[in-house]
Amino acid sequence: MPGIPADLRDDHSLLLDAVRRGGAVALDYFDTDLKTWDKGNDHPVTEADIAVDTLLKQRLTEARPDYGWLSEETADDPSRMDRRRVWIADPIDGTRAFMRGVPEFTVCVALVEDGKPILGAVFNPAKDEFFEAALGSGARLNGRRITPSLVADTGEAHYLTAKRNMEYFNWPKHADDMLCTWMNSIAYRMVLVAAGRFDAAISMAGKHDWDIAAADLILTEAGACCTTNTNEGFVYNQKRPRHRNVIASGPNLHDDLLDVLS
Repeated sequence: MPGIPADLRDDHSLLLDAVRRGGAVALDYFDTDLKTWDKGNDHPVTEADIAVDTLLKQRLTEARPDYGWLSEETADDPSRMDRRRVWIADPIDGTRAFMRGVPEFTVCVALVEDGKPILGAVFNPAKDEFFEAALGSGARLNGRRITPSLVADTGEAHYLTAKRNMEYFNWPKHADDMLCTWMNSIAYRMVLVAAGRFDAAISMAGKHDWDIAAADLILTEAGACCTTNTNEGFVYNQKRPRHRNVIASGPNLHDDLLDVLS
């Protein structure tokens, strides 16, 4: 694809192919009588999560045996810490929506180098929306460049969040007047902000690498902002791959939004 750095083209093609195939597997299971269980702490998983994880891990690690692997549905292998490049995957982000037959789930994979994402893909196969980015080459939805909203007023912005997020922060008493859309998949929320369909996505609950790494790159390559509520960026593939929260927004909104959330 034009614009992809030469040293990333092969990995970019490999990533896009694997994520598309993973999306096809997820779609085969979508809106069917799924086998489901709980991993603990009210974290559901389905047979589809495992099937997609198996496909992604096989295709990506067999093609790149020198790269590490970190996934929500694979037991953590500490050897990833010794690898300069690591695949970070969420086979199905938005499992609760997937289980309900709601088309708001995504297959997400990032390639991280020295703690920073250099490739990312977030695919909603139920809506045929394929978001992807490579470091330094912008972000795309189904092959077309995307840019974020330029809204600057926090009182006029349209937010993507989850209902229980309202319990985590003291957005003032006028919270009932906020224009909010509720959505389960944090990665899908983030890339919809990257594409300018919404002005900001807020998650004050902690998130893991696999939830946000791919969408983080897509956001920043689109020209949006993605930080914690204290304006810290994200470093991935750490010993504990978890982050305090995620605030994503268009560039004109971010500073004022952080002021409110801090």
